[in-house]
Amino acid sequence: MRPDPLAHLAAELDSLKAAGLFRTLRVLDGEQRARASFDHRSVVNLSSNNYLGLTTHPALRARAERAVRELGVGSGSVRTIGGTMALHMELEARLAAFKKTEAAVVFQSGFAANAGTVAALLSKGDAIVSDELNHASIIDGARLSRADISVFPHKDASAARRLLEGLDRSRRALVITDGVFSMDGDLGALPELASLAEEFGAIMMVDDAHASGVFGANGRGTVDHFGLHGRVDVQVGTLSKAVGALGGYAAGSRALIEFLCHRARPFLFSTSHPPAVTAACIAAIDVLEEEPQIIDRLWANARFFKAGLQALGFDTGASESPITPVIVGDGALAMTLSDRLFARGVFAQGIGFPTVPRGRARVRTIVTAEHTREDLQFALDVFKAVGTGLGII
Repeated sequence: MRPDPLAHLAAELDSLKAAGLFRTLRVLDGEQRARASFDHRSVVNLSSNNYLGLTTHPALRARAERAVRELGVGSGSVRTIGGTMALHMELEARLAAFKKTEAAVVFQSGFAANAGTVAALLSKGDAIVSDELNHASIIDGARLSRADISVFPHKDASAARRLLEGLDRSRRALVITDGVFSMDGDLGALPELASLAEEFGAIMMVDDAHASGVFGANGRGTVDHFGLHGRVDVQVGTLSKAVGALGGYAAGSRALIEFLCHRARPFLFSTSHPPAVTAACIAAIDVLEEEPQIIDRLWANARFFKAGLQALGFDTGASESPITPVIVGDGALAMTLSDRLFARGVFAQGIGFPTVPRGRARVRTIVTAEHTREDLQFALDVFKAVGTGLGII
């Protein structure tokens, strides 16, 4: 019998277990709701990106069901061969109008949208100026592009300026930031970076995955929130968080979108969205435009819960969004905190290295518009009991 060529993986897993960082997947039984059943236990769910509760909204269900009945369960092809349906074109037109851009294109995931867009726009000899806490999909896209990558300290526009000043003006450059940072819940330095991009003739790109549906008028995102329409060249987002379904998109000029349709590899080599998903995304845009009170409820809940955690003495970092980390530092302690919360009816996932830097492990909480005050007060009471027991507060 030949030696196992993957034997080293067992050793890696053993090291995770020894450090208290090994995790098993929590299994959702039923619907993704504010109160849900994971591993057959009813919990207050603080680990979902379903900000507005749209995964179970009646309008999205109805549009998805109708699309399955009329169009089937799949598209059967990539977009560039035979997989572009009228629904796809309708969704992209609606997204462009919603984001106030000339055009938009849909990808199979937010990760694919980021990685595919960055990798398509740049090549060897170009330059990328990127926030150090940008999402992994941006980092992977930057590496795939083969451009030179320069990283500035988180939200430090002065450092970004110095990096741009060091570049030859003849080089194509991209300045890129998350709109909302997924682990800390703070906003990117969009106004300052957009001004720098204009000054140095760089492309300005924003990943609005956690901002779409949350910030700006009717959830149009951080570009709308900061009043930067026309000053951000590339907006990327997801359809799987506040929108409640699946996928990602890029929005910008018509030339940008037509170029991505010819050069973005995830678009070229992945089967297009099934009808039900596409129809649900269209219905979600209708809800965002017609039911803004859902976003108001989200923010009321976010303010209540964030203030409660802070009053208890937890370190919530620099959060400015419904994402509120409870930062404890040690990775094993974060996992213990998460497990004890779960045992008492609150699901808030522990996050450690490499998702966040060493020494910055945390439990990440996300509230939704669906949570009741009773849900959130229950969660705060559990956080108090468990945090006190562990000596965190």
